[in-house]
Amino acid sequence: MHPVNGTRFHLRTLVSALASLGLILLAARSCWAQSNPSTSADGGFFTAVEDYFLDWFPRVTRIQSEQPSWVTPIVTVTPRLEEEFRYDQYWQGNQYGKATDVFGAGKGLELIPFQNTEFILGVPAWNAYNGKPQHGKDVKTDGWADETFLVKYRLLSANKENGDYILTAFMGFSAPTGDDGNSNHHGIFTPTIAGGKGFGDFDFQTTAGISLPDGGLKRLGMPLAWNTAFQYRIARLFWPEFEVNYTWWPNGEREGQTQVFLTPGIVVGRIPVYQRVGITAGFGYQVAVTRRPAYNHAPILTARIPF
Repeated sequence: MHPVNGTRFHLRTLVSALASLGLILLAARSCWAQSNPSTSADGGFFTAVEDYFLDWFPRVTRIQSEQPSWVTPIVTVTPRLEEEFRYDQYWQGNQYGKATDVFGAGKGLELIPFQNTEFILGVPAWNAYNGKPQHGKDVKTDGWADETFLVKYRLLSANKENGDYILTAFMGFSAPTGDDGNSNHHGIFTPTIAGGKGFGDFDFQTTAGISLPDGGLKRLGMPLAWNTAFQYRIARLFWPEFEVNYTWWPNGEREGQTQVFLTPGIVVGRIPVYQRVGITAGFGYQVAVTRRPAYNHAPILTARIPF
């Protein structure tokens, strides 16, 4: 990796982590101030912050006990609130014998800082290109993709004993921090609504969202994405699934085009390791069934460490 690019990556990650920590501390202070209006703002604040972090895992356990206990699908973003570190790997097969290896796929650290809310701090993906360009076109160099963030707010939920359903609102954001050829060069906001329902050992989880760039509309457009995963639980740990990943471009360079991937796969987990720490892993195979997709097919490996 080029040393300059590596420095940029570490700086981006450090700034993102500090920003997330700042948001958490501000939220903790706000919650403490509302519940302790008569306490000294100096010593009381630090005591409240200490109590906030000491109660982190019991609080997360309470929050997650109020929602379904399904596993997160391979591609579809779950409406459930999760606390974990996640790494995904894509091996994308393109036209003319070219291929793209996507390391990380923008996944990263997922935290539940307070009631009904989750923050996801993505680690920028590293894209590696293989194969010769066709007729000298589409020349791309290996590099980092854009930084991504996601905030979830759970609107409705019930665990298996009380209905087994969930409804959650997302707001995603990608910052144009990637290297040339791997960046959108504009920030993109992605509001999304997500939900799911369980029926015994069967469940479905679905999301629908639109990407809104802050510039470059003629190139990027405003794609509408709809992803749905169908899962069935076997022997407690095994979750075979089938996903439909749909995108439509109403404008931009791909105006009027539709892209559909079908993704069969299986997820295994959560396998307990120590106390709250576990391991979840899955594998899927994504196949394009429409013309002119972003890529033709992709084996996908996902690994998570929930805690």
